[in-house]
Amino acid sequence: MSVQSQLVTEIDTGTGQPRERIELAAAYRLIAHYHLDDSIFTHISARAPAEEGEHAFLINPFGLRFDEVTASSLVTVDINGDILRDAYGAGINKAGFTIHSAVHAARPDVHCVLHTHTVAGVAVSSMKEGVLPLNQWSLQFHHRIAFHDYEGIALDLGERERLVADLGDRNVMILRNHGLLTCGRTVGEAFALMFNMERTCRAQLAIMSSGGTPLTIGEELAEKTARQYEGWDKHHTGNKPDPQWDAFQRLAVKHYPDLVT
Repeated sequence: MSVQSQLVTEIDTGTGQPRERIELAAAYRLIAHYHLDDSIFTHISARAPAEEGEHAFLINPFGLRFDEVTASSLVTVDINGDILRDAYGAGINKAGFTIHSAVHAARPDVHCVLHTHTVAGVAVSSMKEGVLPLNQWSLQFHHRIAFHDYEGIALDLGERERLVADLGDRNVMILRNHGLLTCGRTVGEAFALMFNMERTCRAQLAIMSSGGTPLTIGEELAEKTARQYEGWDKHHTGNKPDPQWDAFQRLAVKHYPDLVT
């Protein structure tokens, strides 16, 4: 058992909060820690513990900043929009429900869905080119990004069918003129994908605004590197040890111990 897995197990025992809630609350705090949040908007969701409802998922309560989310304040909602548990009492954001319920309903392999509106992510989502093969970070996503055209604020439940059709079996999506979305078999996988997508977008904007000549990477090398990333994922996601997520969780618990309450 890894150091952080042992720590989370001890926290589970000490607080009575399920691990699913603790890990999702940690992800919220980490997104805020790295300044990837957008006021009280955007969301991270994860499948709820089985005892909290069939086909249900956890999501942030409407009105809380990401740095205020705790394990106990997360709302349990089913894919029909019925609130099953809401300790905070403010319900959820309807736009967030549209996007996250769509993915959870269509992709049983996905445990966690993470959506952001960062300046860098929105900027790249507003460019026809999308992510360019300019560096090692970007090559993780080479030919592995789905795209969904902007349809306005996501309040129309009819958009769910189109969104999941565009997502297909991919785990990273650019929501055109809107932001970024990642999916993971674990909270840690979804977080790591978003962390790297954000750095990819920031680096691309820095390169394009530098005045220098971008040096793109050729197709063969780009594909080789993307497959190398996938090799890492196969060994460090799902039920296997994930040292990077362990490290991120240690940071979250160290700086924001109240997240487990």
